[in-house]
Amino acid sequence: MYPIRLTEALDDDRIRIVPIGAPGPLSHSGGAPDAEIAALASTGRPAGTVQRLPRPLSRPAEVLLAHVGAGDEAGWRAAGAAVARELAGDDPAQFHLGEAASAEAVRAVAEGLWLGGYRYRDGREEPRSAEVELVTSDPGAYAGSLRSARAAAEATWLARDLTNAPPSIKNPGWMAEQVTGAAAKRPGLGVRVLSGDALARFGGLRAVGGGSRSRPCLVEMTWDPPGASTHVVLVGKGITFDSGGISIKTREGMKRMKNDMAGAAAVAAATLAAADLGLGVRVTTLLPLAENAVSGSAYRPGDVITHYDGTTSESTNSDAEGRLVLADALGYAAAELGPDVLIDLATLTGAAKVALGNTTAALYSDSDELAGALRRAGAAAGEHLWRMPLHGDYRELLRSDVADRHSSPAHGGGMAALFLRDFAGAYADRWAHVDMAATCWTETTELELTRGATGWGVRTLVRYLSALDRGQ
Repeated sequence: MYPIRLTEALDDDRIRIVPIGAPGPLSHSGGAPDAEIAALASTGRPAGTVQRLPRPLSRPAEVLLAHVGAGDEAGWRAAGAAVARELAGDDPAQFHLGEAASAEAVRAVAEGLWLGGYRYRDGREEPRSAEVELVTSDPGAYAGSLRSARAAAEATWLARDLTNAPPSIKNPGWMAEQVTGAAAKRPGLGVRVLSGDALARFGGLRAVGGGSRSRPCLVEMTWDPPGASTHVVLVGKGITFDSGGISIKTREGMKRMKNDMAGAAAVAAATLAAADLGLGVRVTTLLPLAENAVSGSAYRPGDVITHYDGTTSESTNSDAEGRLVLADALGYAAAELGPDVLIDLATLTGAAKVALGNTTAALYSDSDELAGALRRAGAAAGEHLWRMPLHGDYRELLRSDVADRHSSPAHGGGMAALFLRDFAGAYADRWAHVDMAATCWTETTELELTRGATGWGVRTLVRYLSALDRGQ
């Protein structure tokens, strides 16, 4: 990630960026630039709009007017992202916050600058490298905000990198190596990887991964700081490529299935950020990793699978594989980990996109408190969630003639979430399921998102864990 730092000194040899709010310019440096900016800046432009003011033979030689809309966090974040894309990669610049500086503004504009400047590490486009300075009258007052922004943005970059990685290199073992390597750089963060015979009770994970020569595994990350009183367990679906198995997908349906591990990437990256920030919350993160492939050893429609909790599921669609691996991880969490909060993130259903479109994730929970906390965290982070119903009347549709439940009934809404709730067991009253199938990927570059993987969920989880750390 390129450098962003706080300073109190304006430098006329750098490109100057001036925030523009609804009333007009939000910072002033005096002299000729202010008059020129006031004449050019029109109010009412949407957040994320950038205007150029060339000033040949003057200092500064160029000014960018960055519109922040209402001046909320979303507006500052959009302005930062737009500026990152407007600047050349080697242009040093100063974002003159001036009188508009606040903890929220500093965090949001820095997040926007970093997120808007993201480039996939193996992509053709050169990433931004030159420093951006945030100018305030009291840099020390905002050091914590910049640190929080960096941790969230760096984790989001990692989740995007993992999700963008091609399936030619990405398999369960590769994912486990990436997470283990990243965790090793953070004192106090532990990782263990279960594979082979250690997965004997994880019937769903073994079934889904059984058709691939890349064997499945379960990664368990632990962050347990001294004095932590709340234990949050995060679970992320980690299908490194999803062909649909024997219930094979269409060509169109399969071509982006390298992103079917975005939930695992998000929870792993958020855990790394919690360690970077030293959050006083105990976090255990589970990544059930498998590749859903077609072969003679692939699991079949009609197979009955025994999960970690000893119950059985009849699967009649091998393309409804995500819930099977999540079921094992949730069952393990309920039996072995004793969570105060249990949250799973998954690219699970096309129905979520049909219901809510591309920018809002579906949230299922029986807990008003947990659902509200996640929605507040998402709103602050710029990642939207909408709470969906868990209709008990639909449980009858999960009935199977040959197993404890049916994994993929053809009718009813929220069936995957109802299926998963069983595996939370006694912790179902503190469990939430987030279906991020539509939000994990974007075909356009807009605001803080760049085309490809979005890293959705990382910033929401970091905000949520940070709020728990503050006792909120």
